[in-house]
Amino acid sequence: MGKVALITGASRGIGKAIALKFANEGYDIAINYIGNPDEALEVQKECQAFGVQAIIHEGDVTDYEAMDEMMKTVLEKLGSIDVLVNNSGITKDQLLLKMNTQSFMDVIDVNLKGTFNAIKAVSRIMMKQRSGVIINMASVIGIIGNVGQANYAASKAGVIALTKSVAKELAPRHIRANAIAPGFIATKMTDVLSDDTKTAILNNIPLQHMGEPEDVANVVYFLASDQAKYITGQVINVDGGMVM
Repeated sequence: MGKVALITGASRGIGKAIALKFANEGYDIAINYIGNPDEALEVQKECQAFGVQAIIHEGDVTDYEAMDEMMKTVLEKLGSIDVLVNNSGITKDQLLLKMNTQSFMDVIDVNLKGTFNAIKAVSRIMMKQRSGVIINMASVIGIIGNVGQANYAASKAGVIALTKSVAKELAPRHIRANAIAPGFIATKMTDVLSDDTKTAILNNIPLQHMGEPEDVANVVYFLASDQAKYITGQVINVDGGMVM
């Protein structure tokens, strides 16, 4: 039986690239999504083209019961969960004085609480297996902050701290946990930025270009592999040198 990777928010962008990377490396794939089954089905087909099993499962990461049910379903259909990648995330950018409490909490709920829910739900399975890898998607914004992103920065800083605590707590059961902090990655979210905004961003990136989703996916796969078997509790920046 092959290894299994479950990726939340895997119907597009970075999550899709991660799913395809693991499928290309022979992993069976569980694709979590919410709200767009057509995109999820397309990712499923692309993963299956590599000759592996791939399933889709709609589930809201902010709902612990939904996450627990998803883990049980994946375990039943694919036999194990060897890698969990917490990729689901949203933004609701607004300057602090204009940001309402709901906008703040919505981002915290998906990005931070959602990560916690998935980790808690999968931890029992991985502890019973006495093996597993958890990789959480943080952000350079969780390290340096950003104007208009108080909610997003707080959520991603929380993901970093959560990762370190989980790494310490689960290490005795041979479960590793790490975080990745992407910088500006070329996705649909960045496509809508104005040329002036893109130029300003590039001026702060030593490599002078945005990353590709595959740049993040490659690091995720490395951290999940045995090549990283002595790495846990770390935050790896994938940002073209933006944060040093």
